[in-house]
Amino acid sequence: MQLGELFILGFFGKTVPGWLKQFAARFGLGGVILFDYSVRTKQYDNNIGSPTQVRALCAEIARLPSSPLVFIDQEGGLVRRLKDTRGFAPLPSAKDFNQLALQDKRTILAASLGELRTLGIRFNFAPVIDVDYNPDNPNIGRIKRSYSADIAEVEANALLMSEVAREACVGLCLKHYPGIGGASVDSHQEFMDISAALRPDQEALFYSLAPKMYGDAVLISHAIVGQWDRDNPATLSPVAIGRLRARLPETLLITDDMQMQGLQKALGTRAACLQSLRAGIDMLCIGNNLFDQEAEMAGIAEAVERSLQEEQLDPTMIARSIARVRARKAWLA
Repeated sequence: MQLGELFILGFFGKTVPGWLKQFAARFGLGGVILFDYSVRTKQYDNNIGSPTQVRALCAEIARLPSSPLVFIDQEGGLVRRLKDTRGFAPLPSAKDFNQLALQDKRTILAASLGELRTLGIRFNFAPVIDVDYNPDNPNIGRIKRSYSADIAEVEANALLMSEVAREACVGLCLKHYPGIGGASVDSHQEFMDISAALRPDQEALFYSLAPKMYGDAVLISHAIVGQWDRDNPATLSPVAIGRLRARLPETLLITDDMQMQGLQKALGTRAACLQSLRAGIDMLCIGNNLFDQEAEMAGIAEAVERSLQEEQLDPTMIARSIARVRARKAWLA
């Protein structure tokens, strides 16, 4: 098995680094995630310079062994890696987008998603379907990442995006399961407990929308739902991931960035990755942006290999995860 298919990896720079080429040659590679801002340098000097440069970078990534998918966070507003100031298509925040006329929405989405396809980006970590239950949420409501406090409006916008994404042949990934709109803590810094904030209709929205989304993928948050699992965030919880898998047997399940501080304080990247795979996740996202662990990526893949050999991971489950990744590669080729 090419265990690298289980990984979405980030790197610093505008060309593919040697360590990533070596990783893909040895293990294969599921995907790469692109960033414009570098947390390390505190400047917009990471993977994205201009449309011409990004197109060349994506072509270089596509030529790596096992043809990795290129992922990006292009939600709109503050969370868009491709900015109009660098020559990319404009894209308003979800909250502002929701106020537009239908035809204007279609026009904006067609330009943005069509641009992704032209650049060679195959998967967008969008749409955000977290309902705006807490407008003071530092990671969602306060920065306009939610379409609305009305769940029907959230659903309608997501379906529209999927319709346009299908035309553009760009995969979409719903986020952030099981729904973090009601949270009051930024998940980049701490685990957030949404036990009291999670509503059944919010969770159910993921189950109903995922199969309708072009790409059929869900990003799982590091939120804790105490009534499911008091000890583990959703990304590490067999109960949380099991709820998804029971309803969505072939949906691609992807972690939020495994370098977020809550996980780092509790376990560290390697242990968290192994626990997440045991819990049933399909792909591990490691951005190498919140901090630099580029040199450790091969070691994490080796740890996955050892866990399989020592029967700490289920080979049948891992093989199914790899098959889901390869299915998306075939759809989006």
